Amino acid sequence: MCPHAARRHHDLITLIFTTSPTPSAPSTELLSAVIRSFKTHCPSLTACRVILVIDTYDRVSPKNRLKKGAVTTDGASKFLEYKQNAKSLIINEYSRRFDKDEGNSELYVTEGEAEYGSDAYAQQTNSVPLTITKTRNGLVTFIEPEQRLGFGLAVRSALRLTKTPYVWVQQHDWSLESDIPLSPILDIMQRSTSNSHLDSLTGPKSSLAVPVKYVCFPSVRMLSYATSDHVMQFSALKALTNLYKTTFSHHSPETGASVKVPLTPMFFWFDKPHIASTEHYLEHVFPNRLAIMRGAFIEDTVGHRARTEMKDGHWKKWACWLYYPDDGKQLVLRHLKGRTWRGTDGEEEQKLEWKRLNALKGQRKKKQAST
Repeated sequence: MCPHAARRHHDLITLIFTTSPTPSAPSTELLSAVIRSFKTHCPSLTACRVILVIDTYDRVSPKNRLKKGAVTTDGASKFLEYKQNAKSLIINEYSRRFDKDEGNSELYVTEGEAEYGSDAYAQQTNSVPLTITKTRNGLVTFIEPEQRLGFGLAVRSALRLTKTPYVWVQQHDWSLESDIPLSPILDIMQRSTSNSHLDSLTGPKSSLAVPVKYVCFPSVRMLSYATSDHVMQFSALKALTNLYKTTFSHHSPETGASVKVPLTPMFFWFDKPHIASTEHYLEHVFPNRLAIMRGAFIEDTVGHRARTEMKDGHWKKWACWLYYPDDGKQLVLRHLKGRTWRGTDGEEEQKLEWKRLNALKGQRKKKQAST
């Protein structure tokens, strides 16, 4: 049998959910919107283990610069409430879904650390203390750092606590717009690493022989990726696409149904929602403490290094693919713009303020015209 074949597909994957200060805090509307999209387009993501990393900020400043770790005084105050709201939401959506025994929903706290950078000097510890809170059954985990981690270290901290062979990495402001065939994708990923277990898959022999370690999902800027300048301007990448772009047919032994899973090679490691092998992630993205610095994003650092290596002939090392429904024309992800969206109430207040200011501007113009 294929490794893990006896386990249900949602037992093979952990949802790594990352969140951080946002203008919509203390509301959890962003998180709720993402979870609603899971229920509609990939229900298995509400039935798997979840690790929520609640990253913090670096400093208080007059203006929000969230990517740089800066929040306003008001934002810092609301973030305290947001953390509690976010944890309550996840407990309500995940832990109680599994537990008949309320005792399993009890939380216990441990500690950890996220080390980074050089440890060559004794006076430089270069590590962030972590508070790790888990339910008794281990289905829900919260990670709260004392200092800002940034997306890269947030993901690595969660990966180190992951017990499943695969992860779905999810930022708090990307929702699903199309259905995701999670079980077939996971089966393809498992079987692609062992050519002797390809009996339930059909596709070109060349594609079956290549590992599938990472599958990303298309946002609006990634539509028609296989024929975009990211590929077509590089002869080596174009050749790889022509050779390996394919549609797998996954046959379920249980139901006898066949599901089409279109994939095309991708030549970057994006942060946006993706499925990846846990082992592959730790080995290639986070091989040591120098791999990524505090505050950094994976795609801004490792992503570019990976692309350079892929262009130099090492795409199979990274084994990155893009889910490609309707030959790249179907949108799967929508960005909710978490750095600027203020929540439903906040957006309405902003609209009213704009209307007020525009009305004042109009009155001034009329007054000037009459004088």
